[in-house]
Amino acid sequence: MISADESFQQLLAHLLHILPVAAALVLPVVLAGGLLLRVLRGGSLTTTMTVLVLVPVAGLVAGILGVAGFMFTDTLTTTLLVCLLVTLVTVPVAVVYGRHVGRRSVWEREARERERAAEAARRELVAWISHDLRTPLAGIRAMAEALADGVVADHRGVTGYATRIGSETRRLSGMVDDLFELSRITAGALRLDTGEVPLQEVVSDAVATQEHLAHRKRVRVLATTAAPAVVLGSDPELGRVVRNLLSNAIRHTPPEGTVHVRIGADGADATLTVSDACGGIPEHELPRVFEVAFRGTSARTPGTETRGGLGLAIAKGLVEAHRGRISARNHDDGCCFEVRLPLAHA
Repeated sequence: MISADESFQQLLAHLLHILPVAAALVLPVVLAGGLLLRVLRGGSLTTTMTVLVLVPVAGLVAGILGVAGFMFTDTLTTTLLVCLLVTLVTVPVAVVYGRHVGRRSVWEREARERERAAEAARRELVAWISHDLRTPLAGIRAMAEALADGVVADHRGVTGYATRIGSETRRLSGMVDDLFELSRITAGALRLDTGEVPLQEVVSDAVATQEHLAHRKRVRVLATTAAPAVVLGSDPELGRVVRNLLSNAIRHTPPEGTVHVRIGADGADATLTVSDACGGIPEHELPRVFEVAFRGTSARTPGTETRGGLGLAIAKGLVEAHRGRISARNHDDGCCFEVRLPLAHA
């Protein structure tokens, strides 16, 4: 009868005999797997997870075959079948898990990028708005102090100061309105009271409200209709979109230039284009024209029409709230902003 010590010694001797053989077969598989992972380190997470599952299984099979001396007995066949079953179960799990984690990583990365972009936009917005607020406030304060100190005493001078204070106050009020509208859009608090809205009427009203600005800039505004277009939307918000696009076009069109507003239809969409004669926007800046407070590389000299660079961002938010699209492109002597909205009876 074999004692326990002798059994242990036999087991230890057997292990010492088979370990070098198993190691000689398993080690190359593991090294090959490590090399493959290094090659695939820039690849998808799904591929990496699949390799991580297959390498141990392949190493196990290699070790078993080496120890068994490639003599296929019933036990060896059963063991290999179990390894195959484990592979058939773990590889799909690894693929599914890799795809899930990969998508989650992409979402998290995109979310971080959006958060960084939003934070940069907020900082830029604060910088722009603080500059634009200081300019009219400083003017109002200086004129108010001049009136209080009696520096301007004649009726004509007092009237002129009062007019300028009123103009700067309206500008500040417009900036506050723009900030409030933008906050509603970005917070998802915008609620539209929708109905059938003829675009011709919206454009006509917007042209009338911007007539004084066009007259002061000596810019001609033309409105043409290629096809009647009725959309499902909110009249005040659509009017604001057109006014923002018109005021932007008028501000950047030189004197004696022309701003052209066109209404048409294209399939199931109503189209509204506003073309100016600004001379064009650099191609690398076109994708950014609808960003909050973006004004391009031109010199920044705010005038009475400047409103913090929020007009196009607000227009984009309102158009998208109507399930529409807005885009900008260059044409011969200026820029063209196109709005596409679903027709009410498409």
